[in-house]
Amino acid sequence: MTRTESRPVAAPRRTGRTLVAVAIGVAVIAALFVIDAVAPTLFPASLPTRAQDGLTLAVSVLIESLPFVALGVVLSIVVQVWVPPGAIERWMPRRAWARRMVLSLLGMLIPVCECGNVPFARGLLMRGFTVPETLTFLIAAPIVNPIVIITTNQAFGFSDGILIARLLGGYAIANLIGWLYSRHPDPDALLTDRFRDTCELVLDEPGGRGRRSLAQFVIELRAVMPALVIGSALAGAVQVLIPREALLAIGSNPALSIVAMMALAMVVSICSNVDAFFALSFASTFTPGSIVAFLLVGPLVDIKMLALMRTTFTTRTLAGLVVIVVLSAFAIGSVVNLLA
Repeated sequence: MTRTESRPVAAPRRTGRTLVAVAIGVAVIAALFVIDAVAPTLFPASLPTRAQDGLTLAVSVLIESLPFVALGVVLSIVVQVWVPPGAIERWMPRRAWARRMVLSLLGMLIPVCECGNVPFARGLLMRGFTVPETLTFLIAAPIVNPIVIITTNQAFGFSDGILIARLLGGYAIANLIGWLYSRHPDPDALLTDRFRDTCELVLDEPGGRGRRSLAQFVIELRAVMPALVIGSALAGAVQVLIPREALLAIGSNPALSIVAMMALAMVVSICSNVDAFFALSFASTFTPGSIVAFLLVGPLVDIKMLALMRTTFTTRTLAGLVVIVVLSAFAIGSVVNLLA
């Protein structure tokens, strides 16, 4: 990204974000009470049990994500501070579309799930890669990850083309997003003011590499950890607010099953390294296309991932990403259903 004039982060803006987080938490708790009062037969479990289940799910999502986030932060520091200038760039093609295609395969060298890719992508932006190039990497990396390829193959093999559809579909969606956002007249406007301020702090940090690494480690953790906690809490709360039976009831319909599995993928927020085994439990009930849609949508735009990406990209940018990913995954899932 281009270096912009430094702007201090205003205290009212920080207060506003805190109030929004508190409001979300209050709304989720209120929703539990309202559902319990209005539709007590909707859930077999009591309200305290559902609240405990939601907390357990939130903590499990958080614990599952933490190692990958930490690894992503470390890799981000390596790219930003320790890799010499030009070492990566000299291997990149000159043409923009070719650079994006190469960057979308970079995830094959980085064995972290989608959560760890966010701080790594922030490091690419700070290094000078453009927003469309970074988005292409960020969308493709959770799917072309070598661990994801291995676990998906172990879960499904080559049956119904699920593995191939996931890999080719994820790669195609990433490059589609990169191309669409490359048409934006001001790509830097896709980034939040807070991230641009963070870039200034990192670029202006005095001292040697060790001091810069420590400073960036603290800055990155302060940026992504609150988002990870909030995203995990939302994922846990939504899972106890939405009856899973309502999603499973429509599993045999070719179109509705895709919609249901995409909704489930956004809700459960499972790490892309293990989501194939979770999807395998639905393979006997849902269509192959809906399984592919689940495996595409989950790593890219689930609740936890959106909360993490919000540390870097504007809400409008994320809304556009969700629309593109969901429509593309629906189209790919429909084709798989026709061919299966």
